[in-house]
Amino acid sequence: MAAFIALCGDAAWAGRMAALSAQGQPGSLTARAAQHRHALELALARMADGRALARAAPAEKRLCGFARDLVALAETLPPAARERLRARLLAGLSGEATLLPLFHLLRTAARLREQGFELRFDGLAEDAPYDLLAQRGGAVAEVVCETVSAEEGRPVHRGDWFALVDRIHPELQTWLAAHPGRYLLKLTLPEGISGPDQLAGLQRRISEMLTAEKRQDAGAQAILKLDPLVLAGAQLQDAAGGLPARLRQIFGHEAHLAVTTDASSRSVFAMAARAGRENEISGAVCRHLTGTAERRLSGKHPAILAVFLEELERGEWRALREDLQLEGAVRRWFTTPPASEVVAVSCTSRFEMFGAADAAGEGELRFRNPRHPAAKHPGLSPAVLSSL
Repeated sequence: MAAFIALCGDAAWAGRMAALSAQGQPGSLTARAAQHRHALELALARMADGRALARAAPAEKRLCGFARDLVALAETLPPAARERLRARLLAGLSGEATLLPLFHLLRTAARLREQGFELRFDGLAEDAPYDLLAQRGGAVAEVVCETVSAEEGRPVHRGDWFALVDRIHPELQTWLAAHPGRYLLKLTLPEGISGPDQLAGLQRRISEMLTAEKRQDAGAQAILKLDPLVLAGAQLQDAAGGLPARLRQIFGHEAHLAVTTDASSRSVFAMAARAGRENEISGAVCRHLTGTAERRLSGKHPAILAVFLEELERGEWRALREDLQLEGAVRRWFTTPPASEVVAVSCTSRFEMFGAADAAGEGELRFRNPRHPAAKHPGLSPAVLSSL
């Protein structure tokens, strides 16, 4: 870890940790979302303490292993390539960026080595458009590692929802103190919502509705309905854990949920928001696949596109796999012209990166392009390219 931090630069690393520590108001959803987004960096910071490393959980040990791989890789690179690697490190430690895209590259390389491939980091060493050149059994493939945010497929962004809840939370607590009881506010957002102006308008409508003690408020941007919260099996004592889980069961994995309570009266105010159309996370993945195939392939070899899906909820990742949403979208994408040079696509998430529950059974989703002749090459199939 000391070598990893030295590679980042002591000042850059310390500045990043200070920025993350100061980010957001304690207890706010936005602050918790930021901690979740930057869980990788925060875990590595904990592991920089040797005593913590001795007590590391399996997920933390995995992340330290990737950090070790990064240090080892840097030692093999010539000066110019090493600077490119360090630039990617510093980019991942800036603003809203994270180190996950770089660690996705390291994890992809580690998995390919385990499957018997010899690798060259051409993206770093030679500034090639692709990341890795993988060779096995006479087969050669370019590997491109891409990161796609699930937010791109959501009509209602999680970040905007968290910002709305944080802004209205103090007002809801005041309202609950004056109106003891259990309430459920259902928000239907036909066209989704985004941006500070729309958020401010929606907050104003909720405030006016509560002040006027109205039960409904319908408009083009949002339809609001306030009902008593009556849920079987959701008693007041369940509010901390059982109620959110029950709401998730009722409204599904695409809903945005929030629960506000008043301790003195044991009152509860729950909010559930849904867009007027389904999420299109698979569509966002395929749009990225098209852009990646058009921009990042040399055309000299078959290509494997390794996609890291970020900012996914557990339920979303499970649905994308179990309902075959992602598989269907990628297989349709294989029939389009941009897929002509792509022999396979893999998809993974932070659940696989961290070795968490709900990870895909084989560590990733893998889809082979049956139209590409290289998909039948023994060096590329079946260990990497066989579909689940």
